[in-house]
Amino acid sequence: MFQIRIHGRGGQGVVTAAELLSVAAFLDKQHAQAFPSFGSERTGAPVVSFCRISENPIRLREPVLEPDAILIQDPTLLHSIDVFAGAKSDGYMIINTTKSFAELGIDEFVASRPQNRNFIVPASDIAFKHVGRPMPNAALLGGFAAATKKVTLASVVAAIEDRFPTKIAAGNVAAATEAYEFVIQELEEVNHVAAN
Repeated sequence: MFQIRIHGRGGQGVVTAAELLSVAAFLDKQHAQAFPSFGSERTGAPVVSFCRISENPIRLREPVLEPDAILIQDPTLLHSIDVFAGAKSDGYMIINTTKSFAELGIDEFVASRPQNRNFIVPASDIAFKHVGRPMPNAALLGGFAAATKKVTLASVVAAIEDRFPTKIAAGNVAAATEAYEFVIQELEEVNHVAAN
């Protein structure tokens, strides 16, 4: 079973991201579940959602405490809550930011992890370009698909198209696709450095 935890703030589509990811996994012929965990439900408050993907039926119902992947939609959460709690040493981490790991103050944490599992994706910038709003969720799902190969980009696209009206879906599909290509390029650079 592959477990994902998504951190963000109210209004950023954190819950929708988990739901879209579970639909994409289902479209890829896998079992999936998605659910949120709310504290305060006001806009801007920290929100966490969870997704599980498995080849077998999923019987667990508790929050994801040891995620295989962490998606961080708002980098301001890095130093206000423990977004890395329970993170597996070889797990994936995708952060929505334009800053480096050093600028974020997490370079030591990242240095102890495999390089091909840590990604910075300018998801809000990509979303603003395609959607007109800095909603990072669809872009991060594209980056997740590229990084982990747990879902296909085609299924992420289909989940987005099924969820939103045509015009909104088109912008989110473009954002997810650009982020997917962005992470593929990051992976190629990491693999090139490792080979030399």
